[in-house]
Amino acid sequence: MRLKSLNSKQLNLLIDDAFLILIMATLACCGLIYEYLLSHYSARILGSVETVIYAIIGIMIVSMGLGAFAAKKVKDAFQGFVFLELIVALIGCSATLFIASVIGFSQTLPQVIADTYQIPNDVLLKGDFLATLSWLTTKLPYLFAFILGFLIGMEIPLIARIRETVYGQRLAHNAGTIYGADYIGAGVGAAIWVLFMLKIEISQAAALTASLNLIAGFVFLVRFKDHLKHRTKLIVGHLCLGGLIVLVFLFGNNWQKQMQNMLYLDKVVYQTQTTYQNLVFTERLLGGGYDPIYNFYINGRLQFSSLDEHIYHEFLVQPVMQVSARHQHILIIGGGDGLALREVQKWQPEQVTLVDLDPKLIALFKYPEQALPPHLSDKIKRLTQDSFNQPGVKVINDDAFIAIDRLLANKQSFDAIIVDLPDPSHPDLNKMYSVNFYYRLKNLLSGDGAIVVQSTSPFHAQSAFISIGKTLQEAGFNTEQYHQNVPSFGEWGWSIGTKRGQSASQRISKINTLNVPTKWLTLPLLKGAFSFNKDFYLHKDKVKVNYLGSNVLYQYHQNAWEAETEFAN
Repeated sequence: MRLKSLNSKQLNLLIDDAFLILIMATLACCGLIYEYLLSHYSARILGSVETVIYAIIGIMIVSMGLGAFAAKKVKDAFQGFVFLELIVALIGCSATLFIASVIGFSQTLPQVIADTYQIPNDVLLKGDFLATLSWLTTKLPYLFAFILGFLIGMEIPLIARIRETVYGQRLAHNAGTIYGADYIGAGVGAAIWVLFMLKIEISQAAALTASLNLIAGFVFLVRFKDHLKHRTKLIVGHLCLGGLIVLVFLFGNNWQKQMQNMLYLDKVVYQTQTTYQNLVFTERLLGGGYDPIYNFYINGRLQFSSLDEHIYHEFLVQPVMQVSARHQHILIIGGGDGLALREVQKWQPEQVTLVDLDPKLIALFKYPEQALPPHLSDKIKRLTQDSFNQPGVKVINDDAFIAIDRLLANKQSFDAIIVDLPDPSHPDLNKMYSVNFYYRLKNLLSGDGAIVVQSTSPFHAQSAFISIGKTLQEAGFNTEQYHQNVPSFGEWGWSIGTKRGQSASQRISKINTLNVPTKWLTLPLLKGAFSFNKDFYLHKDKVKVNYLGSNVLYQYHQNAWEAETEFAN
């Protein structure tokens, strides 16, 4: 009987220990998802994607260390652990909703004040209080990162103490076992984030992750109820929080979208989250029989406005097509909205190859009737002129940095190359503006062809603009730069290069008329676009070329726009 009793005790001990290790792995899984979730959401609303992601993860790691130190202040490890999981689940499921609500409030408050005191619409309210409030809202994600990290950091020390209490002795390999479970759980969390969580709404991902914390805490409560006080209150707390998590899962997305919509000046008429980015259309009703103005945003950054997109896209496409000797095979990198493609098709090419990473973005503009409201779908079709569905269009959904290697391997050649990528506001985009990238594009370009690169604003980001031109020059192109005012963006610029022979401006000087119809662009306007203000290139020698891995251009761009934001505030 004694041996049988001993075996039963050992079995229970083994079950308890396996249960604790499983809980630790689950919590590590949740912790990593919270890191990714909060950094991903913060980057979406704050911009500066890479900077925000690294900062959020760094803050959480440091605060986890502080939490581990603070865990020794918890006298009752069992009671403390259950309360801890309740708090983590509460903050985890509600953090993004709270951040969205506060930011939305801070955006609408100036309008409320203006309406209350009958301040004219053309007066921008940015007083000390409003400026401070706006600044504080941008720091909320970092605050929640610190709080969540601090609480998550307390989990490992508490579980370690609980294991030793269960065993009734000091455990020689306690730390190794706990950290082993932690690392494995974190790996599972990373896989869940990439394979599943990225495909659903942020609020739903937060709710599902918080539910794991809640379940872990509840099962722990049931298993170790003899070690706990106030069991009834704890159970009620779990049930109430469970109800909140269900509400967040069902309705959090709508609430979050309503709050996020306040970040835009106009009414949001469509938005969706793809694997790679957040896509938003807004509408501004003008009345008086005028067509509404539609703006398209990616991750909160304006990509085009229906009011003046033709200015940007004509200046992007028509100069390089005028300069190129032939127009049969064209390569577009980026341009997933199909507007550059529309301009290219005026030249009746045999084939246009368009490389864009996001298939859902392409589908949105190729088949707008399948996703967009009818009035918006009709407008998009008129803007793109159904460019994706014209003969000879080949779309490659891939990272352009990789895709061009396949084009080179297939020995393809193009008469003109148009690079219409977003600004280098992310290190992953920085590589698309490097000497390495442009050099490989040069090998895809025919000898009498030309290349154009959208090159950000020469006024707001002068060093970044000049760096793009110098980088294209370093890759072996005869490079020049030109600019034009696009009202939605301000002063904007492009870099154009020829592979051999005369420069772009020399070739344009010999043209007597534009070869295709345009809405805005004229030949005198194009010729004048190559002229810049006095001393614009005075410090050109100090601007660095952007090599692969240097992040020089990314830093130029970030510094310029951060300075612009500080000046505006």
